[in-house]
Amino acid sequence: MPLQGEAEIGGAKNAALPIMAATLLTSDECYLEKVPYIQDILTMAEVLRALGAELEWVDRSTVVIRARNVNTAEVPADLATRMRSSFLVVGPLLARFGQAEAPHPGGCAIGTRPVSVDLKGFQAMGAQIERQNGNYRARAPHLWGERLSLDYPSHTGTENLLMAACLARGTTVIENASVEPEVVDLAQFLNSLGARIYGAGTGIIQVEGVERLHGGAFRIMPDRLEAGTFAIAAAVTGGCVAMDSAVAPYLGALNSKLQEAGVDVRIDPEHYVVRSTGRLRSLDIQTFPYPGFPTDLQAPFAVLMTQAEGESSIHETMYDDRLRYVDELISMGARIQVRGQTAIIHGPTALRGARVRALDIRSGAAMTLAGLAAEGTTTITDVHYIDRGYDRIDLKLAGLGARITRSEDMQEVAGESAEP
Repeated sequence: MPLQGEAEIGGAKNAALPIMAATLLTSDECYLEKVPYIQDILTMAEVLRALGAELEWVDRSTVVIRARNVNTAEVPADLATRMRSSFLVVGPLLARFGQAEAPHPGGCAIGTRPVSVDLKGFQAMGAQIERQNGNYRARAPHLWGERLSLDYPSHTGTENLLMAACLARGTTVIENASVEPEVVDLAQFLNSLGARIYGAGTGIIQVEGVERLHGGAFRIMPDRLEAGTFAIAAAVTGGCVAMDSAVAPYLGALNSKLQEAGVDVRIDPEHYVVRSTGRLRSLDIQTFPYPGFPTDLQAPFAVLMTQAEGESSIHETMYDDRLRYVDELISMGARIQVRGQTAIIHGPTALRGARVRALDIRSGAAMTLAGLAAEGTTTITDVHYIDRGYDRIDLKLAGLGARITRSEDMQEVAGESAEP
């Protein structure tokens, strides 16, 4: 069934998580709007509370955080292992309290994601780092501004060092920094609290340390990955979905590929509209850090390419285990071969409903889109992964005309020929 209508896009998970962690840098109250009510955000809220911060939800997308009574610098292991972003509190804790302790972070099993960039930067700024019993311990009476050249443009590494540098003595320069929009959003939030950050969004960020940060109010940027998922959903179902135009500037690479595939993409001052033209062309994609094609949208885009005429390829350059979802699509009738880090997709193929698993956040979204495009009913298990990154995706899709229901940790999606 073609999706039709307007989708409400929430705040960006990958901006909200570091911004929530950054509230540890001040004892004053921070008022955050457009915070997505998803599992990863709720986990970060638990992390902050476990450290002694006060956190209050005003409504489903607004939260007030007060970190004046933080009484420990140790992140509980049971929370840290749930998601990688738990490690983002280390920089603020180290900068404000001179110490931090956290296990190696967990999260989706999509490949190797080290924290070496963060730790090397902390060491260069004067911290002593130890690893004992699986925990990282960082100590520093004071952090000092330094010139840091990152091994690669890690977004969590950039964010952790950016936060730490705000209260460091002197000026810190971060070279080979991540240029992702969520890093810019974090920098804008920190500057609104009194930080002095210049160059966010470029490969070189300069931070002049200050003695303290004050509180403030801030609205999180829209989630480009949620919007990208709904854009692909419109195309794969032969529908038309509109979203707020505020998210469009962050989706240049996706929009270019959608248009190359034959999808109509229109942007005006108020709306970002994605409309199927009825025929899809095959193409080749290579993931790359922003502003390249996002790795988080390659699995959903692979679903779209199963409906395109000809042979497409998707080459994953960022994570070494991110093509595991291919077997799930094959069980639905897709014709895909994996060669190393490249998926070769032959289309168009009529997908059929099947029982599949969400293996991580984005593959779970891909299975949902595949269910929308398939004949019959698709049952998706382990949807707790999807809930980590998407707020009520089932209800939002149903609002656009999808036949989708949820039961405990399963989600059922009715495709084209399913009985109403």
